[in-house]
Amino acid sequence: MLKVQNVTTYIGRTKIVKRASFDIDAGNIVGLIGPNGAGKTTIMKTILGLTKFDGSIQINHQPVTENQHAALNSVGALIEHPAIYPFLSGRQNLALYSHDHQDMARLIAKLGMTDYIQQKAKGYSLGMKQKLGIAIALLNHPQLVILDEPMNGLDVEATIGIRKLIKQYADRGTAFLISSHILSELQKVMTHVVLINHGQIIVNQSFEEFEQLHHRDYKLLTEDEVLTAQVLQQRTIHYIQEGNTFRVKRADIFDIQDALYQQQIHLKELAPIETNFEQVVVTILEQQRRADHEA
Repeated sequence: MLKVQNVTTYIGRTKIVKRASFDIDAGNIVGLIGPNGAGKTTIMKTILGLTKFDGSIQINHQPVTENQHAALNSVGALIEHPAIYPFLSGRQNLALYSHDHQDMARLIAKLGMTDYIQQKAKGYSLGMKQKLGIAIALLNHPQLVILDEPMNGLDVEATIGIRKLIKQYADRGTAFLISSHILSELQKVMTHVVLINHGQIIVNQSFEEFEQLHHRDYKLLTEDEVLTAQVLQQRTIHYIQEGNTFRVKRADIFDIQDALYQQQIHLKELAPIETNFEQVVVTILEQQRRADHEA
């Protein structure tokens, strides 16, 4: 659906995005994450042909360039702020972009905008404007949707509704590229992770692979913690004892099971320790900062 290859984006003579590459297939929900100033919004604008870049961007095998935007006919987008006309009603704003009035009516209902859709947009709250912007991005059955901070200004109920709507569209084959600072919400919908820092992509993998890679610690509980500690020490297996349980590395679990079996120590529990997604991202960024500093 989307193929970004070795894309470098410039603002003036400054490189903002540096040789970025990633793909999005139909039905994927890609979370584009990173600290402020990392280049998330710039990548999105570049995909939409709004900034100067080197490299290659293709949507459905059609190239995107600064002067050629035919590939964007099947793309919906919400970047930074909703592009709405304040002196038109919400319905009139949607009608400017809509080619399918039944689809427009469904979106109004699904996004819970029926009560105020006839009112002029200048009186809308931040959350109401945000929902209108999302509706514009989802009009006309897009094949790719790019959303920059879509949960901004939304209450809990609206956030849950948007999350469900994104999943419904993805299940029908729509691809999504979504940036958000609310990682706990993004975590609930994304199928792939793209982590960017200082304009460089440092993680690009499925969310399942990401979780497996970074959920490295396991909780170990046996019938005899004293003997277990002795066995782990003899095998030079690293562990942290927490009461009567042990925190061990995922890479060591097969050796641990073999050692316990040989010593006839019965295993009561061996389970991955849940890792907070936000903490994992912060750890990766800190590791990169240390590596850059040492270099």
